[in-house]
Amino acid sequence: MASDGGVDTSRAHVQTYVPEYQKDEWAREAEAMDMSLSEFVRSMVQAGRSDISADADVGSSDSAGEPAGTPSSTPDPGGSGLEDRVVDILDSDGFHDWDELVAALTDDVEERLENALQDLQADGKVQHSGRNGGYTLA
Repeated sequence: MASDGGVDTSRAHVQTYVPEYQKDEWAREAEAMDMSLSEFVRSMVQAGRSDISADADVGSSDSAGEPAGTPSSTPDPGGSGLEDRVVDILDSDGFHDWDELVAALTDDVEERLENALQDLQADGKVQHSGRNGGYTLA
């Protein structure tokens, strides 16, 4: 049994069923974030849990009765791969200031946003108004 400060951190198998298109979408998003599908799903579930319990006091127990801040109750229990990406950037190119690191880590966000907006417009869910200077739900 692995332990991290008295908390059991050994891995357990969880299985769920989703439509094939959903799995494919998650796999694409995970790849874009340089994460495994397991890391992606775990992080998204934990992020959702943290949104639900955002008003909980630090040091209190979460909905599963675990102390807040334990590996399974934090939004990023196994690491999102961000640390690895930062290390890779610094390892390959040396020194970077804050803005350079942010740019290196978010270089595909604009393209992904543009693609998402195009898809939403094609589906009739979002529309752009030049007159109002932005996007809105259709």
